[in-house]
Amino acid sequence: MSSGMSASARAFLATLGAGQRADAAFPFDDAERTKWAYVPQARTGIPLKAMSAEQRVAAFAVLGTGLSERGTGLARGIIELEGILGQLEGVVSRVTLRRDPGLYYLSLFAGPGATPPSGWRFEGHHLSVNVTDLGPHGQVVAPLFMGANPARVPSGPKAGHRLLATEEDVAFALLQLLDASQRARATIAAQTYGDIVTRNVPKVDPMAFAGLPAAEMTAGQQRQLRRLLDVYAGRMADSAARRQLRRIEEVGFGRLHFAWAGAHRPGSPHYYRIHGPTVLVEYDNSQSSANHIHTVWRDLENDFGGDLLRRHYARQPHRE
Repeated sequence: MSSGMSASARAFLATLGAGQRADAAFPFDDAERTKWAYVPQARTGIPLKAMSAEQRVAAFAVLGTGLSERGTGLARGIIELEGILGQLEGVVSRVTLRRDPGLYYLSLFAGPGATPPSGWRFEGHHLSVNVTDLGPHGQVVAPLFMGANPARVPSGPKAGHRLLATEEDVAFALLQLLDASQRARATIAAQTYGDIVTRNVPKVDPMAFAGLPAAEMTAGQQRQLRRLLDVYAGRMADSAARRQLRRIEEVGFGRLHFAWAGAHRPGSPHYYRIHGPTVLVEYDNSQSSANHIHTVWRDLENDFGGDLLRRHYARQPHRE
């Protein structure tokens, strides 16, 4: 693999045998790089359950280069929830739906040269971290999906635990700050869509803006919207988060739209999104009697490198 990969990725590769390396490493331009999914299914890469303790430490070190401390904690929490879900659903579900904390896979992508671009994906049920390293342009950490099932653990040693509580509570706090007419403007549907609208498409098609523009919010409401946006950006490594937030400000924070669907109270199916020229954040809590959260951050210009990658190739032509 390329020496242009990050030190942590090279360190992980160094722990692998030849067969494992063949499973984990792909060319950067392989079609596999832009495939992602958040449901239980067969995946490529090398799973945690096939790694030694040393290899798992090295794999999580790679994850920590794309995610913040909080983001890495959420990723570990999602993996832990998979085991809890398996226990709650029973052995039949564990077999048929493959509820297994060991089925989280790391895949690495790099070209033949010694310079970026390169990338990696860490993925399993309810978790998909897709990172593209563009050298001087930095990292793009998108698409970035995190989910929680159960959203609130109903029983057992972790009863009451809510892994994604902040994502829910900060949004409801914003909704309650809106006056009646603003809330009506923000509400785009009486029912949810059953999931995030964009699902797992490699590139989000253009979407019409809907809901309440930030430009029509009070200063206090805008502060709360920023808090909510920071909850999601704060999952990424600090440098990647700063670049995302800076681009949002450069095109105009007031152009963000906050949209809501479903119930205006916790415990019933609800959905929201934050949508601007460069970003789409989606949250859905519809499934499993509104105890099953899906969330995603999409960079509408630079998912999987996107426009930045095209610019990189224009300056440094890609050679086979």
